[in-house]
Amino acid sequence: MHPQVLDWAMRLSALAQNGLVFAVNPYDVERYHAIQRIAYEMLAAAAQMRVEQVAALLHYEPGYVTPKIDVRGVVFRNDALLFVRERADQGRWTLPGGWADVGDTPSQSVEREVWEESGYRTRAVKVLAIYDRRKHGHEPPSPFHIYKIFFRCELIGGEATDSFETSEVAFFREDEIPADLSLGRVTPAQVARMFEHYRHPELPTDFD
Repeated sequence: MHPQVLDWAMRLSALAQNGLVFAVNPYDVERYHAIQRIAYEMLAAAAQMRVEQVAALLHYEPGYVTPKIDVRGVVFRNDALLFVRERADQGRWTLPGGWADVGDTPSQSVEREVWEESGYRTRAVKVLAIYDRRKHGHEPPSPFHIYKIFFRCELIGGEATDSFETSEVAFFREDEIPADLSLGRVTPAQVARMFEHYRHPELPTDFD
């Protein structure tokens, strides 16, 4: 499916769900459910899933639809960047991170994710980038609209420790970056940009 069609399907699904939040007229409710079903069929075709699987997944997001937030820790030691190997996604490498939790500030979320996935204690010191996942070549496509926030984090303690989510923890210099990156989580272009921010700390935050 063309990326533009996927974007239309995501927006159509969000509009239908948001309409259902406010709809009172039973005919409007019926129409919004019909539109929602069409959007689910489009998303299922894009993700090679059954329509029922997409519907079940998206029903975890009740109420007014807003983007989900993914946080990533950018942790340098000397000239090397911290990566973790995921147990999922065929054991590929990524920057430590995950979904922001309700009740945490964004910085608390990324500090917790780095510690849980790598064993290192860090302090978030700067937002390096806020990216719309749809615009940066991530694969596979997601049925959710996701904003990815990359935080520069100072290393303050701990030691490399794997977890139930990660099987390996390592620092890599720019010419050592693993080829098997988890492209749903981070792309080579984003990794390269993080090294640019490391070399030029005066750079402003990237966005979109």
